[in-house]
Amino acid sequence: MKGILFLILAIVGATASLTANVSAQKNISPAIDRDPILEQDAKHNLDVAKQAYLLKKAYKGVLMRFEETFAAYPEFSKMDEFLYFAGMSSYYLSEGKGKQKVDLKSDKEKDKFAPTKLREDAVAYLSMIVEKYPQSQYKDEAEEALKTIKAGPSPVN
Repeated sequence: MKGILFLILAIVGATASLTANVSAQKNISPAIDRDPILEQDAKHNLDVAKQAYLLKKAYKGVLMRFEETFAAYPEFSKMDEFLYFAGMSSYYLSEGKGKQKVDLKSDKEKDKFAPTKLREDAVAYLSMIVEKYPQSQYKDEAEEALKTIKAGPSPVN
């Protein structure tokens, strides 16, 4: 009788330990659960910002699209690309480049688009690519831009 009881307890114990191991493996969750609607909206904002950056040199528009997307959906699957465009737009605006000029006489623009703040933002955005997205296709370009920005402002023509 003791032998049968011991055998039953051993079988129950072995089954319980196997079940615990199997259930532990089932608890693997996906890395990031993306919202398809937010993903689509963020992709649209990226597309508009990319056109503004590449075709129009409208860097203020790029920053507005980026800030809206980053605040609403920081898990966007292409955030590295958006960070790159925002970083470079900030840098170019700090240098006085682009078709949208900064009006430093306006209090609103003076605070948001002061050259020093824009350079700090550019460093922050580009550094995020290097740190958070080491596999990004924009990493090398971000590192080069960071070297240039940290070297100091270029002379004004």
